[in-house]
Amino acid sequence: MLTPLDNFYLQKEEPVRGCLLALKDYLLAFDENITPEWKYKLPFFYYKGKMFCYLWIHKKYLKPYIGIVESKHIDHPDLIIEKRARMKIMLIDPNEDLPIETMNDILKQALARY
Repeated sequence: MLTPLDNFYLQKEEPVRGCLLALKDYLLAFDENITPEWKYKLPFFYYKGKMFCYLWIHKKYLKPYIGIVESKHIDHPDLIIEKRARMKIMLIDPNEDLPIETMNDILKQALARY
C-alpha cells in the first residue's frame, strides 16, 4: 500500500513528477542526516530531527520549488522570499536539468544554520 508521501509524487503529471522525484533523491543524497517526512500534507525533509526544507508546486508559476525553512538570512539571487517570514523558496524549471551547483551552494548555507 502506498503512503501519502508516495502518492504525492505519483499524482503529479510529467515533467513535474520527474522533477520532484529527482529533487527528493538529490536531497536525500545531499546529507545522510536528511530524512523524508509527510507533514502539513506535503513532503518535508528533516535534518537531524529538525524541519529543513520541503517540496511544493508554486501556484502562480506552476513550477516545483524547494522551500528552505531557515533561509531568511541567506542572501542568494535564486531565493525568493515572497510573503514568508522565515522561509525562502527556490523555483525549479521541470523542463531543465536541476541546477545542482546552485542547490549545493544554497543548501550548504542552510545546513550551516543547524
